[in-house]
Amino acid sequence: MDRPVLVIGNKNYSSWSLRPWLLLRHFGVAFDEVRLALDTPDFASQVRQHSPTGKVPALRDGALQLWDSLAICEYANERWLGGRGWPADLAQRALARAAAAEMHSGFTALRTQLPMNSRRQPDGYRWDAAADADIARICALWSTLRSDHGAGGDFLFGQFGIVDAMYAPVAIRFDGYGVAVEGEAGRYLQALLALPAMREWRQAGAEESEQLAATDALRKPL
Repeated sequence: MDRPVLVIGNKNYSSWSLRPWLLLRHFGVAFDEVRLALDTPDFASQVRQHSPTGKVPALRDGALQLWDSLAICEYANERWLGGRGWPADLAQRALARAAAAEMHSGFTALRTQLPMNSRRQPDGYRWDAAADADIARICALWSTLRSDHGAGGDFLFGQFGIVDAMYAPVAIRFDGYGVAVEGEAGRYLQALLALPAMREWRQAGAEESEQLAATDALRKPL
């Protein structure tokens, strides 16, 4: 049987691609990877072969094509993970889905002002009050979920799952921009960064040669 194919953007920049990639890699799902460099003529000419929206990530499994990070994670959970992507408990599963959906649709200021750049090192760049509010909400959410539901592991509901994959790009952002994260939220941040699959992704990103001006230009205080 042919292996599924996950189409992604640059590992250095594509936060949405990281989410399903990390889930599949962490759980040992065998897949083939197609990397399309963002904002290039090749990307524009090739991406719609894989994604009707012209965006990444996209998953092909046989005749099935999927084009949304969370939908890919949900499919993977049912297709290969035997449900391990979500907590077994009904109430915890509902909370995990709510937290994942909040990440999927929210935190616009954070996304805009602290764009994904896995190579980035803290350099004094600052953001505004709207991004600070997003950061505070994320830290409060992490702390609450870890304190109330994190027994038995290092992640939001103990064991790594889809909700953690959804917040993995935030961990890279916080690390690269020098966001101070303390207490339970800080320990969770370090657990995400220490994941072997996360380290693999970041190492591959560091070895990429492409640079996107919109993210690499953030070098001066705001």
